Amino acid sequence: MPTFEELIAEAAAVSVDGWDFSWLDGRATEERPAWGYARSLAARMAHAGAALDIQTGGGEVLASVPALPPLTVATESWPPNLARAGALLRPRGVTVVADPDEPPLPFADGVFDLVVSRHPVRVWWDEIARVLRPGGRYFSQEVGPASVFELVEYFLGPRPPEARSARDPGRAVAAAEAAGLDVVDLRTAFLRTEFHDIGAVVYFLRKVVWMVPGFTVEAYAGRLAELHRLIEAEGPFVATTTRFLIEAVRPEGSPVSSSPRREGARRP
Repeated sequence: MPTFEELIAEAAAVSVDGWDFSWLDGRATEERPAWGYARSLAARMAHAGAALDIQTGGGEVLASVPALPPLTVATESWPPNLARAGALLRPRGVTVVADPDEPPLPFADGVFDLVVSRHPVRVWWDEIARVLRPGGRYFSQEVGPASVFELVEYFLGPRPPEARSARDPGRAVAAAEAAGLDVVDLRTAFLRTEFHDIGAVVYFLRKVVWMVPGFTVEAYAGRLAELHRLIEAEGPFVATTTRFLIEAVRPEGSPVSSSPRREGARRP
């Protein structure tokens, strides 16, 4: 059985680039939503002519799609992920664009008939509506409210009500409708997540940096040691992951936006 020090050292040294969590195989488990995002994404991609994947991460989910549209574009802001996405997606004919994840998107109005995003940090609904063609749709799986907060609060203490209610699906629906989109599907899921060793916890918090902002092994050494002892004595640390699926359509006949775009913005 590896020691606390060995588990910590291993998890602190491994790369956290990209959005592939396979390092956690056998060390952590997370239930998956029943709707099967990747499978549903592939079905929609098969009928699209021009698609945009926003905040693609390392491109792993988009690369899993068997048949991509003739025009497929992906955006990403974090340089290590951008490099991984380019290496993975460009051989498939995907245009990978560096984008700071702030409006406006660097594309002309009404270019895409499908915009997708898996676990976006923030959704700029007005921009999504702008780059969609009339009749086009947005399809996304998002992190829901208070996701994995058992772990977050173990390190940070009780979170204020506004933190627990952030990322509420109802707010997403209201924002989509305010941008002129019609929400045609909304589903939620509450999923069991287990961390089987302290290395899995360290890796997760290094990779999902917004969970415990500023997390380092040194800063939380005491709490990590306590959690290690707890897992050894009582078994896996259990948390609840929340997810929601949202799909929205730009109505046919809706006017094309004349929103200004960043200098250098272009058709992909």
